[in-house]
Amino acid sequence: MEYSRPIVKLLAVTPFSEKLVEEAGRTCYLSLDRITGESERNFVRRCIKNGHHSILEHASATFRILGASRAFTHQLVRHRLASFSQQSQRYVDEKEFNYIIPDDILANADAAAIYREFMEKSRETYMKLRSLGMRKEDSRFVLPNALESQIVFSANFREFRTIFNLRLDRSAQWEIRRVCMEMLRVLQKEAPAVFGDYEINEEDCTARSVLI
Repeated sequence: MEYSRPIVKLLAVTPFSEKLVEEAGRTCYLSLDRITGESERNFVRRCIKNGHHSILEHASATFRILGASRAFTHQLVRHRLASFSQQSQRYVDEKEFNYIIPDDILANADAAAIYREFMEKSRETYMKLRSLGMRKEDSRFVLPNALESQIVFSANFREFRTIFNLRLDRSAQWEIRRVCMEMLRVLQKEAPAVFGDYEINEEDCTARSVLI
């Protein structure tokens, strides 16, 4: 099976995350008496604009990402203030692997045919090695970066903003932009005070904060 679009699923998010962030922030200023039913929005936005981002670390979210490549996960795991649980090629038999095909290759019939031929050759080579008794951990050396690698990813809200600032820039690679865009859309619904300041450019799958 081949993918051209990632699938992003929210697994968990801190309950009442924005109220928690507000309470943490107001503790710094001893202004807890100013908390009201809807006071978090303006307070959190003001803190973000003023550079008081540490309070965002009290809330977090966890996503499951499917339909994205190991090339993508190699980039994602560089964000070290996060937690990852990734599909293992050492323990998982990859003879039925899925793979990602870039849009530019998919749009060119000749390129797509070459690409698919290579994927199947990789699969065939992997299976031949396994049939000769080679262990999965050794046979995986012939597998390309295009293979799907499912991953569960957790980070606090401050780290998510750092990731979005870097990975939703036009200079970032297309696949990680797509994954981060899906995560941003989810978090804008779950925590609009924290992530609602990002303006999305649908045309090139980028986003930027209007507060910083």
